[in-house]
Amino acid sequence: MASETLSINHNGYHESYLEYQGKHKGIWGWLLTTDHKRIGVLYMISILSFFAVGVTLGFLIRLELLTPQGTIVGPQAYNEFFTVHGVIMIFLFIIPVISAIFGNFFLPILIGAKDVAFPRINLLSWYLYLTGGALVLLAIVLPGGAPDTGWTFYIPYSVRTSTNLIITLVAAFILGMSSILTGLNFISTIHRMRAEGMSWFKMPLFAWSLYATSWIQVIATPIVGITLVMVIVERVFHVGIFDPTLGGDPILYQHLFWIYSHPAVYIIILPAMGVISEIVPVFSQRTIFGYKFIAFSSIAIAVFGSLVWAHHMFSTGISDTAEFVFSLLTFLVAIPSAIKVFNWIATLYKGSILLEPPLLYALAFIFLFTIGGLTGIIQGAISLDIYLTDTYFIVAHFHYTMFGGTGFGFFAALHYWFPKMFGRQYNKKIAKIAFWFVFIGFNTLYFPMFILGWMGMPRRSYHYLPQFQPLHVLSTVGSWILITGLIIMFTNLFRSLLKGGKITKKNIWGGETLEWQIETPPTFENFEFEPKVFEAPYEYKQNEIEKEEVK
Repeated sequence: MASETLSINHNGYHESYLEYQGKHKGIWGWLLTTDHKRIGVLYMISILSFFAVGVTLGFLIRLELLTPQGTIVGPQAYNEFFTVHGVIMIFLFIIPVISAIFGNFFLPILIGAKDVAFPRINLLSWYLYLTGGALVLLAIVLPGGAPDTGWTFYIPYSVRTSTNLIITLVAAFILGMSSILTGLNFISTIHRMRAEGMSWFKMPLFAWSLYATSWIQVIATPIVGITLVMVIVERVFHVGIFDPTLGGDPILYQHLFWIYSHPAVYIIILPAMGVISEIVPVFSQRTIFGYKFIAFSSIAIAVFGSLVWAHHMFSTGISDTAEFVFSLLTFLVAIPSAIKVFNWIATLYKGSILLEPPLLYALAFIFLFTIGGLTGIIQGAISLDIYLTDTYFIVAHFHYTMFGGTGFGFFAALHYWFPKMFGRQYNKKIAKIAFWFVFIGFNTLYFPMFILGWMGMPRRSYHYLPQFQPLHVLSTVGSWILITGLIIMFTNLFRSLLKGGKITKKNIWGGETLEWQIETPPTFENFEFEPKVFEAPYEYKQNEIEKEEVK
């Protein structure tokens, strides 16, 4: 028999998670919470704070590159800028953003659970994330200065720099621990806490993407954690592991780093793909085309994506056989990604399109990620990669894949689920204006970098030849347009959070997944009655409703 939860008070009022007063009240009710929804909001606040720092550093990098001989800072500060920018945007924003925010908030709801499997560990994950982020910022302000090695911490730079590298390596290690705990929590939740009738092929595709991502987090992250510890040991005790002057092998470091960091690309992109798989059918008003193919392609991406790390190393002198094998695997990993793109487009085909802000960002994701993926195939061809490696072509490809992919996936998720999370509606007209600023600014910023790379402009260069300046100026102007769009977007959302119209409807978009059948914003324990799932994917009803239909 289903029983009422604690989210309904003695007057029968459905108390939202934002209002819930439990053992701890006020700010302590948030800092000591084990509610997955509040932890998701805590992640949102902290991740967006670090994102603001990363964007500011990116703005300063582009300002510095406005002129060939430097504009605002010297070469050492420039190296520190792009290193900290990379560390923040990779480890503190792109990797955790969708999983930590929307995975925490919506995964239990999507599968009919009251919370994640390990609520206290979930809170610990956030505190570990916050600790790692604080250490990254601490490394900037302490004597010695911010690290200047690049976010990849390549040897021999990482064993010879005099900057605060060890603090940053410890920060990355702690952030890895947070990622592992989150992955373990999600895997356990999906395996053990699905509602009655929620079989594997009735799970929403966002849950499938989180499941595939979590396995990568659990399996691959310990490798980079151990690798970073070995770098710390080498710096402190001068053990010859990677340093060639001590008999170490710097290529070994690259193997160990990319064994994690290329799967990390899929930790980053798979949740965004899951978001798109939720948004496209809702706003085309159709059932997703090829549900099982999309679900299995997430697993295929996780598997194949873990086998292609050495395509980052074609120029390091690895054997011809290794280059051939990793080049072939790089082409193969494109197949499951292409399956997803095909299925999204097939879902949109002849659909009744509602061009709302979430769909605009989803369409931009498909467009930008396709460009990023196709240029990745170019780099998978060995002869082209030898020419293009360490040029601005790589920078452009990376940002089209990571920010054009995951960044726009995050913006799509934010505009899709924001009303459900907070019970407030944003201004759709301003949201669309912000989208066009962000989309145009992004392409103006990063597309010229493809041309710069093809012309031979090396990345991480403080100075450059005068013939590259027009494209650098265009790219810098693009950064101003992009940042303007981001300011408009987040101002609109923040203003809506304070003054936006209150939403009383459970389902404002016409979605069929379970989060659209509960209160807005969700109650403390999510469901008034234990949900029961039946029929095809995306069709859910609560058991009390089912009983009425049986009568």
